[in-house]
Amino acid sequence: MPLPRVLPDKTRFDFMGKRWIGFTVSIILTLVSIALVCTEGLNLGIDFTGGILMEIHTDKPLELARVRDTLSHQGFGEVSLQNLGSERDVLIRLQVSKDEEQAKIVDELKGVLNTQTGQTIDYRKIDYVGPTMGSELVENGILAVISAFSAIMVYLWYRFEWQYGVGAVVSLLHNSIMLFGFFAFTRFEFGATAIAAILTVVGYSVNDTVVIYDRIRENMRRYKKMDVSELLNVSINDTLSRTILTVTTVLLAAMSLAIFGGEVIRGLSCAIVFGVVVGTYSSIYIASPMLIYLHIRPKLETKPIG
Repeated sequence: MPLPRVLPDKTRFDFMGKRWIGFTVSIILTLVSIALVCTEGLNLGIDFTGGILMEIHTDKPLELARVRDTLSHQGFGEVSLQNLGSERDVLIRLQVSKDEEQAKIVDELKGVLNTQTGQTIDYRKIDYVGPTMGSELVENGILAVISAFSAIMVYLWYRFEWQYGVGAVVSLLHNSIMLFGFFAFTRFEFGATAIAAILTVVGYSVNDTVVIYDRIRENMRRYKKMDVSELLNVSINDTLSRTILTVTTVLLAAMSLAIFGGEVIRGLSCAIVFGVVVGTYSSIYIASPMLIYLHIRPKLETKPIG
């Protein structure tokens, strides 16, 4: 008995005929993302700002709102508390200024917690991040993203032609801006895991784009006189079933982590879910139609569709 197919063998969706809709949506969302980052800013974690990260376990569940108010009134500044899977496991994030001694603050924080909760507290993990290390992480994060973009462009230029490299990088810039807007809108903590999410989405997007680009190159050799827009449509339709199967598999894994992975990795998981959807969309509506305007086949006149 043959296995059921996700899509028919030969689909005929006119993606290039709707490319202006895709461009319009992308421009609007990109501007909204930039506006969110500029006005709301990112919820930078202690990875970038410097501070104290403490994981504790208590005998009884804590009222996080009451503990947060108590610590704030004790002069500890901005304090973040969240449960780690269990109501008795709590993650405490405390931002400190450059002039404060972190070890002294930890001792004071322990004293306040022991007094206010009246419980035996197990301090399972205490991490210190200095402001100097935070600035270094910011620089290294930016360098990692720029290096990834540059390496991808060089690779695609070497494997295909320069038009493909430019098209892929424009698509990746689009995806990265969308992810920054996502973090600004959701207020998920932006730290080292956020950089990991961006690079993960970049890797997935490039993989999806390369598959489509490879089919475009094959079809250019096969259909030497076919209009570029029509050739792009044929190539995207040829790989559409594979694209849907791949994105569905990735989304199932990422959504499982977002739902069951707990608070610590929820921001990372949700960002990957969002990024995979945006990356799949941009491979079709950004990376592919860019080849038309970069004159991938300059000797033939491009005839608009629709």
